[in-house]
Amino acid sequence: MNDTNLLWVLFGLFVGISLAIDLGVFSKLKSKKNQEHKEETPPFKVALKWTVAWISLAGVFAGVIYFNMGQEKLAEFVTGYALEKSLSVDNMFVFLLIFSSLNIPHKFQHRVLSMGILGAIAMRVPLILAGVALLERFHWMIYLFGAFLIFTALRMLMQRKEKKIEVEKNIAIRALRKFMPIDFELKDTRFFLRKSGILYATPLIVALVIIEFTDLLFALDSIPAILAITTDPFIVITSNIFAILGLRSLYFLLAGVMEKFYYLKPGLIAILFFIGIKMILSKNFEIPTPVSLAVVLGILGVALAFSFLKAKKANKHNSD
Repeated sequence: MNDTNLLWVLFGLFVGISLAIDLGVFSKLKSKKNQEHKEETPPFKVALKWTVAWISLAGVFAGVIYFNMGQEKLAEFVTGYALEKSLSVDNMFVFLLIFSSLNIPHKFQHRVLSMGILGAIAMRVPLILAGVALLERFHWMIYLFGAFLIFTALRMLMQRKEKKIEVEKNIAIRALRKFMPIDFELKDTRFFLRKSGILYATPLIVALVIIEFTDLLFALDSIPAILAITTDPFIVITSNIFAILGLRSLYFLLAGVMEKFYYLKPGLIAILFFIGIKMILSKNFEIPTPVSLAVVLGILGVALAFSFLKAKKANKHNSD
């Protein structure tokens, strides 16, 4: 077995065992007093522990890459992971909009997110392989991907802040209605229910459908971005998956303070602009991976620092 095959095996074991533990632990977070066994929201401390665990796991795997593939591949993995992680945080705002629009309480959200993450993993791998194949066969597509990222950044810049998602107009829900009726009354954790012999979709499956559709659109932005860092399928897939795996715990960790990330969106727009320009200039001006990592972390750090200062100022003003 060569080094690459060994790394694929190790990656599969990392992900498989971690997912089994993660899903098992969260599914058991139920109140002892709850006789109906309704699923509860993962506590803040548990979400924090899992967030640290997922980031640590990515760090351990980065070490495995360093000892087996070298410093350059390590830099590519860390840059890809940081890029995907930062871009995915913006997706959490959409998750909040989806759950609030469908009136899904916190205690039911983690089941939807669990299935959403599994679906995202299944969706990402073929999209990544397709993107890598396209760039290897048609190198000029790197300019197309770069232009697309710049267009995405401009679109985000012009976008107004949404307070609710218009569920009835959502394209994913219109497609779902073609297969079955929807009952928007939420009673338990079931994705489907049967009434008078008719199978209905519940708000949970509605939320899952919108989340998967949203993740597909998000992937079309984020995958070209990471392909600007490397076209090595192993690095792209592993950094992507590791970034996705910790999203659920990170969501519950940040759910109560997401509105305080005032400057996150401008930071993500700047990151997309930078990556888009990097791709367009790649033939004549190659930006080294460590520089890309420094720029991505620098922009993200500045955005978070300014957000923290504004939140602190707002809290002080409210207390006065």
